[in-house]
Amino acid sequence: MLEFEQMKTELSGYEGTLKEVLSSLDIEGKEHKIEEMEREMEAPDFWNDPEKATAKSQNLKSLKDDVAGAEELRQQFDDIGAYIEMDAEMDEDDPEMLAEAQEMFEDFKNKLENIRVKTLLSGEYDANNAIVTLHAGAGGTEAMDWTSMLYRMYTRWADKRGFSVELLDELEGDEAGLKSVTFQVNGENAYGFLQSEAGIHRLVRISPFNANGKRQTSFSSCDVMPELNEDVDVEVKDEDIRIDTYRSSGAGGQHINKTSSAIRITHFPTGIVVTCQNERSQHMNKDKAMQMLKAKLYMLQMQEQEKKAAEIRGDVSDISWGNQIRSYVLQPYTMVKDLRTGEESSNTDAVLDGALDPFMNAYLKWVSLGRPKRGVSDSE
Repeated sequence: MLEFEQMKTELSGYEGTLKEVLSSLDIEGKEHKIEEMEREMEAPDFWNDPEKATAKSQNLKSLKDDVAGAEELRQQFDDIGAYIEMDAEMDEDDPEMLAEAQEMFEDFKNKLENIRVKTLLSGEYDANNAIVTLHAGAGGTEAMDWTSMLYRMYTRWADKRGFSVELLDELEGDEAGLKSVTFQVNGENAYGFLQSEAGIHRLVRISPFNANGKRQTSFSSCDVMPELNEDVDVEVKDEDIRIDTYRSSGAGGQHINKTSSAIRITHFPTGIVVTCQNERSQHMNKDKAMQMLKAKLYMLQMQEQEKKAAEIRGDVSDISWGNQIRSYVLQPYTMVKDLRTGEESSNTDAVLDGALDPFMNAYLKWVSLGRPKRGVSDSE
């Protein structure tokens, strides 16, 4: 436990960081925006368009949360300083006061770090919902089981953050697991956080599907894209796509397995294929699939722009997201390691149960230092 003198020294070191974080949040600007939005919401026709009204209400809540969080940080910093001053007037440290101050200090540091990381989410679509697709790679049934484990890992992470998960499409494995699965994670900054997961994930373990009990390496790819607003201009020509309908492979329901409601769209120029089967109607599946296609095409454009910029800078390594980014080793030792940032954890059970924030935060800091948003080659 820190003594008050140590706490005083450590606290002073956080003063500059606190000012920097609060400045980056632009609290005054947010307070002005809150006043404007509250006046707008008082208009009698505000709820005439429920979808836009709901989006603005969520934005208003986010702004208020930022302001409240900043005020709480300021207050905690001042309260800890007050504890230190009170102790200075006493002959010796009060154990109860010291314990309370230490608990408050740890909470302050955690909240400051979380807000600091949030300020790194400044990309154009970081605040959007995320659409994630997992594909089993090399490894057969083992890889399909690994894909289902990753799907569980991301749904657990979303649950911990209070995000909702919407299953859009899935293709079950022949014996176990999933050949592929597409799902949407809905929540503030979902894409900003989940963009760190795009790439190849490698698992090393004793395979439960191997009768000889040998170690096996499996791979699964993760593709992440933001849910784009309708006003994003991405042209899709009718002659460039083929739309196929097929019978959904879901577990059942009023329409599942009874009508050909699932949709597959193939984009000929790029070879991109998107599918959606879990919406309530063929029309809704088609709209969602088209939205996914536009998002993929938009992301492809952004990657091409980054590639050109890399060529101008003289970068020579592959900038694609199709490389191994993280290893999950369960045998002969336990370790999860991100091959880009170096972030690692020996608590593999916790990571596979959704404890991904340290890896996501490390990635955001890594990118903020000017690192390109890409994976590393398997040989590195």
